[in-house]
Amino acid sequence: MTGQVPEEMCEFDELGQGYDTPFDGDAANAGLGRMVTRLPVALAQVWRLSRAASRRATWLLVLAQSAAGVATALALLATARALGALFASGPAPDRVGAALPAVVAVVLATAVRAGLETVVAATQARLSPGIRRVAENRLHAAAVGADLGAFDDADWHDALARARDRGIDHAQLALGHAVELLGALVGLLVGIGVVTGLHPVLLPLLALSIAPQGWAALRSARIGFEGMVQRMTLYRRLWLFADLLSAREAAAEVRACTAERPLLAEFRRLAGSVERAEVRVGYAQVRVGVIGRTLSGLALGATYVALGLLVRAEIVPLAVAGTAVLAVRTASGSLATLMVAVDRLYEKSLYITDYHAFLDEATARSRPAATRAVPVGFAEIRLRDVYFAYPGSAESALRGVDLVIRRGETVALVGENGSGKTTLALLLAALYHPDKGTVHWDDTDLADVDPVGIREQVALVMQQPTRWPVTARGNIVLGRADRVDPDGAAMMRAARDAGADGLISRLPHGYETLLSKKFRAGVDLSGGQWQRIGIARGFYRDAGLLIADEPTAALDARAEHAVYANIRRLAAGRTVVLISHRLASVRECDRIVVLGGGAVVEHGTHEQLMRSGGLYAELYRLQAAAYVGPDEAHSPSASGA
Repeated sequence: MTGQVPEEMCEFDELGQGYDTPFDGDAANAGLGRMVTRLPVALAQVWRLSRAASRRATWLLVLAQSAAGVATALALLATARALGALFASGPAPDRVGAALPAVVAVVLATAVRAGLETVVAATQARLSPGIRRVAENRLHAAAVGADLGAFDDADWHDALARARDRGIDHAQLALGHAVELLGALVGLLVGIGVVTGLHPVLLPLLALSIAPQGWAALRSARIGFEGMVQRMTLYRRLWLFADLLSAREAAAEVRACTAERPLLAEFRRLAGSVERAEVRVGYAQVRVGVIGRTLSGLALGATYVALGLLVRAEIVPLAVAGTAVLAVRTASGSLATLMVAVDRLYEKSLYITDYHAFLDEATARSRPAATRAVPVGFAEIRLRDVYFAYPGSAESALRGVDLVIRRGETVALVGENGSGKTTLALLLAALYHPDKGTVHWDDTDLADVDPVGIREQVALVMQQPTRWPVTARGNIVLGRADRVDPDGAAMMRAARDAGADGLISRLPHGYETLLSKKFRAGVDLSGGQWQRIGIARGFYRDAGLLIADEPTAALDARAEHAVYANIRRLAAGRTVVLISHRLASVRECDRIVVLGGGAVVEHGTHEQLMRSGGLYAELYRLQAAAYVGPDEAHSPSASGA
C-alpha cells in the first residue's frame, strides 16, 4: 500500500511524550498587582543590558526620548492656546493674529519632536544589536561554564532553548518597548495635567476608560508566556526533526534508509500539535482583548458624555471643551500607548527573567570555587570507590571503581558496550565528577581544584571528533592556538604522527583549507580522515595525560597500526589511557583494565589476563577466531601466552 503515512501510525509516537513542561516560575504565576509592580524590574533589566552594550548611547536615547515627550507636551499646550484665541470674542482678524504665535509654536515643537524622534530611532538602531551581542555572550559563557553533566539533563536543554531562542530575541525587542513607554509616560503626564486643570471629574473617567484595556494587555502577555513555556519540549522536538530533514549530515542516511516518509509524518504531527497549541493561546488572547476593548470603549464614551453635560450646563466654555477633547484624546492615546508598551515590556520581561534564571542555573551548575591550587602533573592518579550516574538514569554507569594509574604507564580500558569505559575516561579528564568517591592526582582531590586547570594538562581524542567548521590548521591547534609554534613545526609534526599530513597536503589550500561544505570553497573529509585530524589535535596538545577513546575506529589497518606505533612512541614520559574494542591493539599496553557493568572485573598484562581465563581472554579469543579460525585462536601462540 502506498501513499502518505497516517500521522497516528508514525514510528516515533513512543518518543512523543512529555511535551507539556510544567513551569512554576514567579513571573508566569504572578497576579495583576505583581505584574504592575514588575515594571521597574523590567525597566532595570533593559537598562542594565543597554548600558552593557553602550553607556553613551543609552543616555543619549533616554535624553532624546524624554525631550521628544516634552516637545509633544509643548505642542499640546500651544494648541490649547491657539484654540482659546480662535474661540475668543472679537473680530476674526484679531483672533487669528492672537492665535498666530501659538500656531508657530506648534509648528516648531512638532519639527523639534520629529528631529528628536530621528535621533531616538538612530540610537535605538545602534543599541539593539549591541544588546543582542551582550545577551548572547553571557548565555554562551554561562553554558560552557556549566558542568558537562548539565547537558545530560532534559530540563537543562529546555531552559537553554528558552533562553537562547526566546530570551535573547525578547531582550533585544524590549529596548523599543522601553523607549515607547518613556515617550508615552511624558505625554500622559502632560495630558493628565491639562485634563485635571479643565475639570477634576474628567481624570477618573479617563483612567476608567483605559484600565480594562490595560488589564487585558497584561493578561494576554501572561497567557502567551505560559503557553510557550509549557510547550518548549514540543518546540525543541519539532526543531530537531526539521534539522534532520534539512541538515547535510543526515541527508545521505535519510535517503539510504528511505526514512523520508516517517520523518515527514513525525514533523507534520509535531507541527500540527504546535499549531493547535498556538491557536488555543491565540483564541484565549482574543477573548481577553475583546473584553478589554469593549469595557474601555464604554468608559471612553462615558467620558465624552460627561464632557458634553459640562458644556451644556455652561460649567465649561466651548473653547475649553475643544481643548478638553484634544487633551482627552492625547491623554487617552498616551495611555493606550503606555499600556501597550507596559504589556509588551512585561511580556518581554518574562522571557528576560527566564533568561536570567538560566544564567543563574548555569552558575549553580558550574564547579564551586577552587580551594586548592591545580597540581602540575602527577606521579599517580588514584580513583577510590568511585560511583557515577548520568542525570535521570536509575542505574550507575560506574560502581565502586578503584584504580591507580602511574605516570608513564600505558593503560588500556576494555570491556563490552555499556561497561563504563568512556564514562571512566571522562572522569579522568575532569569532564565529569564522581557522585561518590574521589579522584586524586597524588594528594590532591580534583573536587577541590579548578577543573579547567586539570583539562589543560589532558589531551582527549574522541571516537567521533567534532567537525569544527574552521581550517585544517584551526582544527589541529584548537585549544592550543596560543602555543609557541612560530613556523608551525609542532603542528605539522602532530599531523604527521596522526597520519593526517598526506591528506592535508592534497587539500586545495593545504592547512588553510576550510573544512566545511556549508561554506563556499569549503571541503569535507571522510570519517577516517576526520579521525586523523582529531588524533593530530590530541597529539598537538602535548599533554601529560593522553586519553584516546577508540581513536582508530574509522581507520584502515595500515593507518591504525601507524597511529598505535606513534602513540607508543609518544608515550615516553607521558601517561596514556587507551579505550579500544580491538584487543589486539592493546596487548602491548603496560596494563589492561577490564570493566563490566560499571565495575573493574579484572586487570593485569595481556599474558596475565589470558592465563586467568576471564572475560578478557574470552573476548580476545572471540576476536582472534574471526581472523585465524577457532582452533588457532585457542592455541598458545595466538593468545600470546
